[in-house]
Amino acid sequence: MATVTYDKASRLYPNSDRAAVDALDLEVGDGEFLVLVGPSGSGKSTALRMLAGLEEVTQGAIFIGDRDVTDIPPKDRDIAMVFQNYALYPHMSVADNMGFALKIAGVPRAKIRERVEEAAKILDLVPYLDRKPKALSGGQRQRVAMGRAIVRKPQVFLMDEPLSNLDAKLRVATRTQIASLQRRLGVTTVYVTHDQVEAMTMGDRVAVLNFGVLQQVDTPREMYENPRNLFVAGFIGSPAMNLVAFPVADGGVRFGDTVLPVERDVLARASGEMTVGVRPEDLEVAPDGHGLAIDVDVVEELGADAFVYGTATEGHGVSADAVAADEREVIGKQIIARTDPRSHVSRGDKVRLRPKPNGKVHLFHPETGDRLN
Repeated sequence: MATVTYDKASRLYPNSDRAAVDALDLEVGDGEFLVLVGPSGSGKSTALRMLAGLEEVTQGAIFIGDRDVTDIPPKDRDIAMVFQNYALYPHMSVADNMGFALKIAGVPRAKIRERVEEAAKILDLVPYLDRKPKALSGGQRQRVAMGRAIVRKPQVFLMDEPLSNLDAKLRVATRTQIASLQRRLGVTTVYVTHDQVEAMTMGDRVAVLNFGVLQQVDTPREMYENPRNLFVAGFIGSPAMNLVAFPVADGGVRFGDTVLPVERDVLARASGEMTVGVRPEDLEVAPDGHGLAIDVDVVEELGADAFVYGTATEGHGVSADAVAADEREVIGKQIIARTDPRSHVSRGDKVRLRPKPNGKVHLFHPETGDRLN
């Protein structure tokens, strides 16, 4: 096993004025499952391919263990990669697909069979070893691709959106199997996905990228509870955090017709307004009728919970008719709250929402996006 280190690693494509991966500093611990997550174009797949040796490192270096692999060919890096499209040979059996890399490496046939059968037992593929890929389901093909990586016993597993071709139900089941398998094998794993739910449920740590720049790397819980900036706050969490800019008031920040108390040192770092972030589960329908007024557009009934989707109908404590032109940005913002389904909120209702007494309120600088509290 081994650690993985990106040491200010960058990838700048020819004729591009912006790096696809920009001075990435990141260390993956021995045996750790790290997930790289971000929207399309964030540089996550490029970062993975740089580690695999499939993309050139323009500046900086990449280490596997203590070995600098920046200029080492992919075949000599002791890594195994699982691709999005499985990349199985259609004319070969499952057993031959799983053992092909070992055959090319000159491993004796008996040893190949032993490793293939060992991996097949782990992945519940024993009954399918003599079948061709076309006779398998999508989930089974993905397990074959995993088996091909396992039999090589590499220092590092690399996985590039391996679940994106599966249907929703199978994706949930397979991500659990992959996470469980990685912990059983203890192999250092770097996993790329655009799905933040996958990232939060699978990784020991999650690294969020945007436009090639590392935004935050942390445990899923810490990232959810304490996002470092506006981008992470808006990206991590489903449904997303409510993020709205409100003006600073005496001793706090306005939230509809109420004032949320804010510590003096935080207020001193604000410039007239702050972006207030509140997750849906930290909002409630105000029992005293004070808070941010919304028109309820949709109520999603999920059994144990209900999600209320509404549109803000007032600015900073005043109605749409009276609000000043520079305050209209609050009106029309979509607000999401998780409520008790027995609260009887319905589409078309007008309600006021406010943070729960024990709910967490996140404050961000409206210009830099940096966290303030």
